[in-house]
Amino acid sequence: MGGRRQLLALLLALPALCQCEESSLAIRASDLTLRAPGVERLPPLEAVRPGEPVQGESDAVLAGGEASAPAFYEPTSCGEGMVLVEGEYCPEVEQRCERYLTPYGRFAKYRCAEYGEPRCVSKRRRAMRFCIDRDEYTETGGRLPLNHKSFVEAEQICESIGKRICTESEWNFACEGPEMRPYPYGFERNSRACNADRTDILTPSKALRDLRAPSDAFPECVSSFGVRNLTGNLEEFVLREGSDPPRPAMKGAYWQPSQNSCRARQTVHGPRYSGLETGFRCCSAPIEPGAK
Repeated sequence: MGGRRQLLALLLALPALCQCEESSLAIRASDLTLRAPGVERLPPLEAVRPGEPVQGESDAVLAGGEASAPAFYEPTSCGEGMVLVEGEYCPEVEQRCERYLTPYGRFAKYRCAEYGEPRCVSKRRRAMRFCIDRDEYTETGGRLPLNHKSFVEAEQICESIGKRICTESEWNFACEGPEMRPYPYGFERNSRACNADRTDILTPSKALRDLRAPSDAFPECVSSFGVRNLTGNLEEFVLREGSDPPRPAMKGAYWQPSQNSCRARQTVHGPRYSGLETGFRCCSAPIEPGAK
């Protein structure tokens, strides 16, 4: 008889138990984060730059000798020296120049000093997710990015290290970000931000001077994704999508006064051209979670 009473009491309590479980689920995902004493809350995911280490609760717990905590932030999906670029890319963008750097002379209406609000004129944006070298390709132990390489040689070097040459749209997106910035650093031209707008580019004999700079020499010349020197320094080879056979475009200009905008490109030279001013960087597919 006592067993039947206990069973009846348990059945009567079930609705209350179910209601309690349902209400316990009505909490924010941020409330589920494991917290350790004296540790601030993790920054929002969008505030964390790709490739940047995140100091947070899990680090503090592991340092205190506790059991491993759940990973709330995905580890980097790219190899060493690369950054992850992910988002919605606009294939065709309208960028209107509000003011030019020089309204007259040789470079009249050529270098834009300030752009207005950009507008995506494509019917839809394209989802993109890839890895790109943070810096222009530099040989191991080298101080300056490698130059005097053609598009063909750039392809070979990238393939030899398990990567590939970047496509033009990948380069564009890494440079301008989802904000469709005309310059990697913003909407107003800053001639000192990147290794560009130099006027001392020729020797007394009228040969081009080698004015390359180390990758970390211009800390302001960085895109919203954390990619450096996408404008200025070296003119970079990329693959023109849809070209058959594969043809290059050259992006970013170099240290001379030039347009230097993310969408600007130069297509005069063929795949075997190389010069003092030419360089490149590599791209690759990201390493997805769980992939071996």
